[in-house]
Amino acid sequence: MSEVLQREPEVPAAVLAAAGEAPRVLLAGGGTGGHVYPAIAIAEAIRAQCPEAVIAFAGTRERLEWRAVPAAGFPIYPIAAAALPRRPSLRMLRVPGKLGQGLAESLRLVRAFDPDVVVGTGGYVSAPVLVAARLLGCPFVLQEQNAFPGLTNRLLGRWAARVYVAFPEAQAYFPAGRCVLSGNPVRASLRAVSRLEARRRFGLPAEAQVLFVFGGSLGSMVLNDALLQVLPTLLEEPRLHLLWQTGRAHYMAVRQRLDAMAKQLHHRIRLLPYIEDMAAAYAAADLVLCRAGALTCSELMVTGTPAILVPATRVAADHQTRNAESMERAGAARHVPEAVLTERLVQEVWTLLADAERRAAMSEAARRMARPEAAAQIAADVLQLATERRKNRKTA
Repeated sequence: MSEVLQREPEVPAAVLAAAGEAPRVLLAGGGTGGHVYPAIAIAEAIRAQCPEAVIAFAGTRERLEWRAVPAAGFPIYPIAAAALPRRPSLRMLRVPGKLGQGLAESLRLVRAFDPDVVVGTGGYVSAPVLVAARLLGCPFVLQEQNAFPGLTNRLLGRWAARVYVAFPEAQAYFPAGRCVLSGNPVRASLRAVSRLEARRRFGLPAEAQVLFVFGGSLGSMVLNDALLQVLPTLLEEPRLHLLWQTGRAHYMAVRQRLDAMAKQLHHRIRLLPYIEDMAAAYAAADLVLCRAGALTCSELMVTGTPAILVPATRVAADHQTRNAESMERAGAARHVPEAVLTERLVQEVWTLLADAERRAAMSEAARRMARPEAAAQIAADVLQLATERRKNRKTA
């Protein structure tokens, strides 16, 4: 196991002894890729602008951040976090204890690491860390990925030094003077692959019309089921090929159902459990069928990829629907609710693939929404806040 994973919250104080006058930034966010990867993008931008900066993360051991953050080269320290059950259940009895534990651990971590600024990107783990920062007089900033802000950010936004939002609709929920429409931080590598090279990597014909289907990093059985139901009809369009990420948990079930269908269609389907090279996947696609998570929407904007968005309904405050509606209003995507996906899927795909001008207009609209410099902008502001705080502490 990595040395980083074995450290406890008290250890960052030892790191500080060698840090000298370098700015210190603590990032908190986790649970899903939509919270974790923007935080990593901000941290990488801070490191690029100020290599001597001391950067650390707070997260939970059981979630994505515990793997993704060390893989990106940053230390992470454990904080207990409790998800609030959406329906009454016995799990609610554990929430007060977890909240108390998380706040106590966060207070110890913030005292020990002594950050100049704390950055919160959402998720349950960010709440106790940001509250601890507030109680200890440390400034913090928020980064909100969705058109409808999450509960943590809505509650804490009034005390934030800055709030960075990705969708214009989110601005209404935060203090106007401190709210910045920055966009979501995404990976710069997303625009680095040509279409021909991308199709070569996936074994797709250069002249094909490619539909890229994915349901986020975990996959979506709703999308998989809908596609399986209409697949023979959908593939009546002879030029259509599919690049299809099922999600690791769903791959074998989808593979077995495909094998039971007409095998003469299989050569037009590139079925994968997970795609690491998302830059190539977007570049290979004429059209994307996907969920409407904030990170996905921002990647579609930056890559200028036309999309059919199917919001997940079992998410907090139905925020994916707000994201999809925002992109549809801008002309960058089509919004198709889950309830009508199967009946509308074939016609939506065929109509868009048959209309190159419309797809070009969607691509242009998506790029107008994009803010590819979001991570760099947020990093520069965070470093400025850190510098100001260090000066104030010296003169105090």
